[in-house]
Amino acid sequence: MPKLDCSATNCTYNKDKLCAKGDILVRGSSAEKPSETCCDSFIGAGRDCYCNSSANGKEKIAVACEAINCVFNENRSCTAKHIGISGTKAHSSSETECASFQNR
Repeated sequence: MPKLDCSATNCTYNKDKLCAKGDILVRGSSAEKPSETCCDSFIGAGRDCYCNSSANGKEKIAVACEAINCVFNENRSCTAKHIGISGTKAHSSSETECASFQNR
């Protein structure tokens, strides 16, 4: 599982730049660059969700990946040792991106 750093601090799952969800989905099936990807698991803080807001962030999590052009995508799973999700001012998943995306 990749080590995750997440700058999408407006996400309800973000706990000290780690993810408390336990797994995420990166979208961008035809992406050619990081800005064409997003963290589909993003939920804006304060939105209604059935998540454990007191859960601790995890440093390593499972990352399902639809960005088939990424060198780290193996059978729709991320094989990178480290992954970064960007989106410091994000209020929706479309404002996030997989900063670790590398085109084949």
